[in-house]
Amino acid sequence: MLKIGPGHDVVYTDVDLGSLTTVVCDAHDIPFKDASFDFVACISVLEHVADPYRCTAEIHRVLRADGCVYAVTPFMPQVHMGAYDFTRFTHLGPRRLSRRFIELRSGVSCGPGMALTWSIERFVSGFATQPRTRSALRTLARFLAFPIKYFDWILARRPSAYDSASSYYFFGRRADTVLSDRELVRTYRGVVR
Repeated sequence: MLKIGPGHDVVYTDVDLGSLTTVVCDAHDIPFKDASFDFVACISVLEHVADPYRCTAEIHRVLRADGCVYAVTPFMPQVHMGAYDFTRFTHLGPRRLSRRFIELRSGVSCGPGMALTWSIERFVSGFATQPRTRSALRTLARFLAFPIKYFDWILARRPSAYDSASSYYFFGRRADTVLSDRELVRTYRGVVR
């Protein structure tokens, strides 16, 4: 267990043993008792699982009654982790996954500038057929396109960002009620109608 302060322990789980990993497990079947945790952070994980609804239900199960979850999910980045990259989510996607949580806050995590930067990088490196050339072109594209992501300081606060962001975050508290799909649709914040 990792200590982050008095009375606060961190259990870092992953499907692979890494330097911070405390428990190797699968998010589809979290090996902890009901109501074991005060907080769960799930950063860039739900796109890599076969059943994100089951994983979110597991997070709900292991949280205490007033426990909170923080999740970041992608919308427009390119494939990463190859064959283990399954799903993309609009802003409403993580909210629907987390319909058994009360939303405390949600929004754009990485904006449209980041999405464009990654697209340029993949576009340019796509011309290469050799790994070394692809790596060199990717590095060149990153260098040339890196200023674009700084426009997110402006764009990520606008409604249009909810239709074109690279990723979104959701912060919520465990609830016993379920958000209906009708209520979910009313929470749409973008401009595309």
